[in-house]
Amino acid sequence: MTTEMIRTAEVARDDHLPARRREPVLRVTGLTVRYGDTVTVRDVHLELRAGETVALVGGSGAGKSTIAKAIAGLVAPSAGSALLDIPAHSGDRHDRVDLLAAAASVRRTARRAVHLVMQDPYASLPPHRRVLDIVAEPLVIHRIGDTPARTEAARSALLAVGLDPAHYARRFPHELSGGERQRVAFARAIVTRPAVILADEPTGMLDATLRAEVSQLMGDLARDHGTAILHITHDLALAAHTCDRVLVMADGAIVEQGPTAQVLRNPHHPTTKQLLLAALRGSRRRTGTDEALPGA
Repeated sequence: MTTEMIRTAEVARDDHLPARRREPVLRVTGLTVRYGDTVTVRDVHLELRAGETVALVGGSGAGKSTIAKAIAGLVAPSAGSALLDIPAHSGDRHDRVDLLAAAASVRRTARRAVHLVMQDPYASLPPHRRVLDIVAEPLVIHRIGDTPARTEAARSALLAVGLDPAHYARRFPHELSGGERQRVAFARAIVTRPAVILADEPTGMLDATLRAEVSQLMGDLARDHGTAILHITHDLALAAHTCDRVLVMADGAIVEQGPTAQVLRNPHHPTTKQLLLAALRGSRRRTGTDEALPGA
C-alpha cells in the first residue's frame, strides 16, 4: 500500500506546473486564531500556487477547518495575513490583497476569487433550487454578467465537473447522489473562475469509490483551470492520489510539510506516522495485504 501511495504521489509532484504558475497565488503568514483563551490555530504559514493541489491533513481538532474558515472570512483571526494575488483591472499587473485586513469593500471584491466547498453535500446545496440556478448563484451574488451569460457559464461549469447540463440542469439536489451533489458544489465553486478553492473534507461523507472520483476531480480542476486547491482531509491515502504537496497539522500548528511522495516515503513527525499507519490499516482491511510503515 505504501509503495503504491508513493508511486501515485510521484505522478502528482509539483514539477508538472508551468513556470508561470510557480509563484504563490495565496500566502498565509503567521495565522493565529483564538476562541477565548484557547488557541486553535497557532502561527501558521502556507502558500498555494496556481494549478497546484495541496493537502492539509491532520486529526480531528487539529485546526484544519479553522484555517479554511479564517481565509474565507467566516472566522476572525487574532493575528496574521492572507495575501491573495489577483489580476489588476488593466494590463498584466497583479494586485495583492490581504483577505484578513483589507477594507470591507476590497475584501468583498477579492473574496469572489476564493471559494469554500464544505464537507456535507446533503446540506450545502439549497434543496428548493434547481442545479443550474445553484451553480449560477455566485454570478448573481457578485453581479457578474447578464442572465444569458450566467446560464452559459453555469452550463460550462457543469460540463467541467463531468455533469451533462441536458440531464442535470433542471434537477433538484434530492434527485442526485452524494457524488453528484459534490460535483455540483465544485461547479458552483469554479463558475466565477476563482484563484483558490478551499475544499474542507469534501469527500468525508462519501463512500470509497466516490471519494476517489471527487479527489481526482479536484486534481483535474487544478490542472485544467489553473486553480489553486487546498484539500483539507484526514486521509493521507486520498491525498496521495492528486496532491502535489502535503502539510501535516497537529495541535493547531503545521508540524511537517513537503512534496507528497517525500512525506509518504520518509515521515518524521509522530502525527504523520499515525496518519500513514491509519491509511495502511484501512488498506489491510480492504485487501488483506501487509506492509511496514516507512521511516519506522
